[in-house]
Amino acid sequence: MDLDMNGGNKGVFQRLGGSNRSMTAPADSNQKVCFHWRAGRCNRFPCPYLHSELPGPGPSSNKRVADESGFAGPSHRRGPGFSGSGNNSWGRFGGNRTVTKTEKLCRFWVDGNCPYGDKCRYLHCWSKGDSFSLLTQLDGHHQVVTGIALPSGSDKLYTASKDETVRIWDCASGQCTGVLNLGAEVGCMISEGPWLLVGMPNVVKAWNIQNNADLSLTGPVGQVYSLVVGTDLLFAGTQDGSILVWRYNTATSCFDPAASLKGHTLAVVSLYVGANRLYSGSMDKSIKVWSLDNLQCIQTLTEHTSVVMSLICWDQFLLSCSLDNTVKIWAASEGRNLEVTYTHKEEYGVLALCGVHDAEAKPVLLCSCNDNSLHLYDLPSFTGRGKILAKQEIRSIQIGPGGIFFTGDGSGQVKVWKWSTEPTAIQS
Repeated sequence: MDLDMNGGNKGVFQRLGGSNRSMTAPADSNQKVCFHWRAGRCNRFPCPYLHSELPGPGPSSNKRVADESGFAGPSHRRGPGFSGSGNNSWGRFGGNRTVTKTEKLCRFWVDGNCPYGDKCRYLHCWSKGDSFSLLTQLDGHHQVVTGIALPSGSDKLYTASKDETVRIWDCASGQCTGVLNLGAEVGCMISEGPWLLVGMPNVVKAWNIQNNADLSLTGPVGQVYSLVVGTDLLFAGTQDGSILVWRYNTATSCFDPAASLKGHTLAVVSLYVGANRLYSGSMDKSIKVWSLDNLQCIQTLTEHTSVVMSLICWDQFLLSCSLDNTVKIWAASEGRNLEVTYTHKEEYGVLALCGVHDAEAKPVLLCSCNDNSLHLYDLPSFTGRGKILAKQEIRSIQIGPGGIFFTGDGSGQVKVWKWSTEPTAIQS
């Protein structure tokens, strides 16, 4: 959480050396160094604290910061190298010292007005790693991006948002060529063949981008959070915990209601089809496994302790992630039931998973966390390959052709990335 002087953070600021003294008090009335200046983001004019380093701060002053800060969180929130003792290794401005960079974006750089330039201890780049690069940024949405779709054979990219719109982008120019105003928040969006499928409150909208057919699939109760297609079936995870099923009728080019799967007690927020199974993740913290042959639940997985946000299949494995800060790898036991074979822990809740194979056929997992970062891991080792940073949490990831992939974040920004070595999309 960014420290500022507003709202609930005021107390934190005061514990770290802030004051209620007059803003015009002379600097020599308080010889403390401004904590926010050290962090590269002081916005007090004038500031009653020093914007220069004190010569050789003694152990007692450091001890006070350690004792009064009140932080129970990770050490990087206290600055690089902070150990809670009298010896801390802050990289300082001025002189010939090297500024130690943190893993956090400079929010002033994001806004285009960081006054510290190369001396800023926060990152002035959207990514870390040399296996990919940022191609362009698509601006237009002003709320969280909830879906990115690149229909096969189309030269258009579609992005959906809680700002109640779907935007259409020309892949060649990167320009927005159309905006669909839907009048309600979009919970999810996918494409299948010529169909663009959009989940909204109490309805799934279906557009055929080849013949402009426009269908409304009714039946959902509340927001539709997740959509997936398996064989000729369309599944929708809804706010009331149901999974609604439609069967595509090729004769009439319509979607006929087929079933309603009951079992989850809270909203179904993630769906995935693989190995003749439907996997559903819910706010009730469980994963359910459904047979595509008879649409019956054949197993319930309860090892997560918070919302199951995303699911993908990988060969014989199921990967799941949750706000409990974990990614779990599941494999079938001798009795064919899924069991956890490995748990990868993150520092923050995990929001979304996506997978590719690189040019050497090595698997790479894209893992978005709610600290506004997306991690890239080689599998099965979970060795870090790089990191992508965003203004807000990355909620949507989509793989495109030719080594391209897309990310959409909570601020509405859509970014287009390219691998330095071309990957291929994982097939379930």
